[in-house]
Amino acid sequence: MDTDPPDSSHRKTLILTSIFIVVSTFHLSLALVGVVLLLYLSAMISGSEVALFSLNKSDLEILREQYPKSFKLVQNLLRDQGRLLATILIANNFINIAIVVLSDYLVWNFFTEQMFQKFALWLQGTLPFHLSVHYVARTINFLITVVGVTTLLLLFGEVAPKIYAKVNSIQFAKRMARPLYFLSKALYPLASLFVGLSNKIEKGLDSSGVSGSMTTKDDLDKAISLTVHTDDPDNPKVELLKRILKLDEVTAKQIMTPRVDVLTVDIDDDYDNVLDTVKTSGFSRIPVIEEDFDHVKGILYVKDMLGYLRNSKEKDWRSLINTDIMYVPETKKGNELLKDFQSKHKHIAIVVDEYGGGAGLVTLEDVMEEVIGEIHDEFDEDQEVEFRRLNANTYQFEGKTMLNDVARVLEIDVDEFDAVRGEADSLAGLILEHTGGLPERGFTLMIGEAYKIIVEEVDHRRIKQVKIIVKGKG
Repeated sequence: MDTDPPDSSHRKTLILTSIFIVVSTFHLSLALVGVVLLLYLSAMISGSEVALFSLNKSDLEILREQYPKSFKLVQNLLRDQGRLLATILIANNFINIAIVVLSDYLVWNFFTEQMFQKFALWLQGTLPFHLSVHYVARTINFLITVVGVTTLLLLFGEVAPKIYAKVNSIQFAKRMARPLYFLSKALYPLASLFVGLSNKIEKGLDSSGVSGSMTTKDDLDKAISLTVHTDDPDNPKVELLKRILKLDEVTAKQIMTPRVDVLTVDIDDDYDNVLDTVKTSGFSRIPVIEEDFDHVKGILYVKDMLGYLRNSKEKDWRSLINTDIMYVPETKKGNELLKDFQSKHKHIAIVVDEYGGGAGLVTLEDVMEEVIGEIHDEFDEDQEVEFRRLNANTYQFEGKTMLNDVARVLEIDVDEFDAVRGEADSLAGLILEHTGGLPERGFTLMIGEAYKIIVEEVDHRRIKQVKIIVKGKG
């Protein structure tokens, strides 16, 4: 029988051993590359959670102007924040599990089973009780994997990327918008399942009263009523506390004076015209514009003009303009607005819309009136809200009247309009939310069974006059 010579057999062994080492090294290298790649993906997804959920309105505006495509994707993702969060968590958990599995494979093959078994034998001889060598070896491998992987994930997969994403939220959101969009599509069924289960659990907790530990505004309302001992339900203390509580529900848009009603002076006006405006207005602060309210140049403080009254030669009133203007978005909450007025030592601010155009003007007095009620000075009209009471249950308002003011006149809670108001803050806006365009005279809108709104006068640009009939009142 033919046999291979000793040299040939030795050569085959060397070749097979070399092939085995190369294959093993390749597998280990591939696993190591996989761990690094998965760790990078974990970092990016973890960071995207902080980046997307920390974007404020100004960040979104920058994103819209500089990266319109990414802005649309981010906008779509943020429309359903619950599903977005579920997508991020599911993807991150899948990646972290894959990292643990690959890390376990790397540790077990890099250190070799013999090394673990030697260490296990040493422990077996050291410890006073007997343990299986294989069990101890596997436990050591597991502990090394858990400690190592946990450290890597915490440092490079959670802490570092989230800190970076918080500082660079716009860039991070731009980079991850498309990957997250595709992930949200791929994981849609699973994310929907988890969101649905979460909603059911939440509803179950609410119905069983378990969530009662969370203090709501309704709870605080009741607590205020119980705490202030009085037989008078209209006690001013109770009303004041409740108004303070609801200040964070009021936006700058709701309490501002719309741009069409703001008294201004043009920067090109001469001194005499400005002085006449000051004398007839009764205001102490007047915005100075250039052509229109989208270009506010500053605020003219009337007290600064007092020194000019005696000097008829000095007519350069423009040098008195205060260019340190305070701008606030329409969505600014009343409590935040009050803090801004306090910290910046301002009494007046220009309200801007989402495109940066001038929407109106809001003052410290406007905010305070939401807390303590109407403030009337010697220049105010006896009735700020223009309306007519036609009979016991019928009222006539201008279309531009704010819903807050309508609620005060009708002596109802403004929440009565919440079911139909959408994004509207005025009577005209409420109607336009339903018609999508200018309605014809006589158009009727019912709000529940209690309120009938009828358009009485409309021109080619706006709804001018509205009638409201309150059923059952009188």
